Amino acid sequence: MPHSTNKELIVGIMVGTTGISLLLLWYHKVRKSRTTLNLPKFLSLGNKFDSMTFQDEMYNGQGTAAIFQRRQLQILEKLNELLINMEELKEEIRVLKETIPKLEEYIQGELGGRITVHKISPQHRARKRRLATVQNSGTSNSSEEAESEGGYITANTDTEEQSFPVAKAFNTHIEELNLDVLLQKADNLRMKECSKLESFELLCDHKEKFRDEIEFIWRLARAYGDMYELSTNTQEKKHYANIGKTLGERAITRAPTNGHCHLWYAVLCGYVSEFEGLQNKINYGHRFKEHLDKAIQFLPEEPFLYYLKGRYCYTVSKLSWIEKKMAATLFGKIPSSTVEEALQNFLKVEELHPGFSKSNYLFLAKCYIDLEQTDNAVKFCNLAVLLPCVTKEDTDAQREVKKITSSLKSDPSRYPDRFD
Repeated sequence: MPHSTNKELIVGIMVGTTGISLLLLWYHKVRKSRTTLNLPKFLSLGNKFDSMTFQDEMYNGQGTAAIFQRRQLQILEKLNELLINMEELKEEIRVLKETIPKLEEYIQGELGGRITVHKISPQHRARKRRLATVQNSGTSNSSEEAESEGGYITANTDTEEQSFPVAKAFNTHIEELNLDVLLQKADNLRMKECSKLESFELLCDHKEKFRDEIEFIWRLARAYGDMYELSTNTQEKKHYANIGKTLGERAITRAPTNGHCHLWYAVLCGYVSEFEGLQNKINYGHRFKEHLDKAIQFLPEEPFLYYLKGRYCYTVSKLSWIEKKMAATLFGKIPSSTVEEALQNFLKVEELHPGFSKSNYLFLAKCYIDLEQTDNAVKFCNLAVLLPCVTKEDTDAQREVKKITSSLKSDPSRYPDRFD
């Protein structure tokens, strides 16, 4: 509450109580009799002031005014104390809001946890090739992890990197490749799920040499996203997501018109949001949508972008009224979308690349179920089943398609003879 408003409130109360005093003075002069007087309830501050009864005592005008002046001072003192306490409370709340985001860092500092240690993932343990020794600078703020001989990973911090990751070679012998050959080889390896780890390692082996090349940077960011998907360890997933997002930020800063940079920065923002609170999730949601739209602007024929946008629209459309109201109340306006908008994006994927993925067919079926167009839902369920399961996402989609199919078949009166 502004100080000027406080002063106006106090002056108003003084004027009001003075008027009441004058009214009572006139009343006693007219009645000139013994009076029992109770202070109005609106002047009572909790249980601080009890009702006052003046019995067996005659008052003249001067005595009555003096009594009320004392009461006015008491009330004003209590009001001033209350206002001071309110200001102190507001300040404490402000400090608390600033402190909470730093709580994790503070606790780690108190426990001497500036260096965190966790077991290496099964994916890395499975590798038979020896890893090169990595020298970490004591002044570096990087969260790039180095593998020790004991099979542990150490990190300076669990937060995202503030600079380009320190170069780390996975192989003791690195094949010399020019940039075009390297990128083509990395892309080819990534086409198979089982080779994504090898693609990641290949890029890491060459990141000191090509660290300033935009086409290399966004592919390395993408590779960190692949490692996020492959990893089963929560801390590792967070590590890969944070480094990838940092690389993505560097890429979009240096190449703001490159659609691939915006695409993978948006994806990695989505990954990072999985480890954030509600407010940051909403903020990352805005960032995801912003860079996804930019990517579509620069890569209008890329089906994966429309699939991502469809997923985004579908998720937002399924938020409950209470969730939207809560988010809007706490953090301002939140994005809005509809199932129809999601459907148009999934159909765009199918237009650009028929049979793009099992997951795209799954969400087409979901949209048509929500729109009560069961024939179309059944059609895309059948198409989804025909596609092979190549990735973990495909396996998850296959499982969900079967559930939807069983659900639709369970009501033959509504959906007879619609499945192959």
